Amino acid sequence: MFNSSSAIVLSKLKYRDNDLIVSCYTKDFGVVSFLLRGVFKSRKGKARVAYFQLLSQIQIEADFKKNRSLQTLKDVKLNVLYSTLHTQVVKSAIVMFLADVLAMVLKEEEGDAELFEFLENAFMVLDETSESANFHLVFLVHLTKYLGCAPDTTNSDYNYFNLSTGQFEKYATGIYSISGDNLKYLKSSLGIIFDDLGTMKMNSKQRQSFLDMLLLYYELHLGQFRKPKSLAIFSQVFN
Repeated sequence: MFNSSSAIVLSKLKYRDNDLIVSCYTKDFGVVSFLLRGVFKSRKGKARVAYFQLLSQIQIEADFKKNRSLQTLKDVKLNVLYSTLHTQVVKSAIVMFLADVLAMVLKEEEGDAELFEFLENAFMVLDETSESANFHLVFLVHLTKYLGCAPDTTNSDYNYFNLSTGQFEKYATGIYSISGDNLKYLKSSLGIIFDDLGTMKMNSKQRQSFLDMLLLYYELHLGQFRKPKSLAIFSQVFN
């Protein structure tokens, strides 16, 4: 039985000489991997590969079988035609980095319409905005809501935040209590939407420090999370 769903491309891997394995986060089925046989053999197949750039928003039709690790794709088309996401150097670096993060943290084999809508809207904003330098930071903060590890904002006026407990504190209680610029940017990120990216002002050193803090937060709250392989290249682009 063929099923249709919106999807966002998380990764792709050339397999053998002419095949491609693509992992997507789908609106209806969660994370799904597809084996595209022979796509590098023909001109038509090679053109089809262009649909599977990282974070592309596509519409798929697939022969979906629950216990099969690699599904069969019947048809694919673009849902959104990006203008800048894969052509501007900074945005391309953000795309590569966030695709790595999402491939690690999205494991569910069932749909989550609210999370999917967040991803859809976020990447369309990234494509359209001219204020992209801090996008990944705000994205990572807001993504925690959908991963079940969002910071508790109950006492957000306190002067410390504990990365381990996810709570704001009156006093520092250990090595995971943060303050200073990182605390300021965390509070700022929690309080803005993507349309307000231009209000976050930070230099490259502050941006790197805040990113390192967020990645540590992910490591503390998501057991299988590790720093993405693309982090070194990503940091070079921003520094």
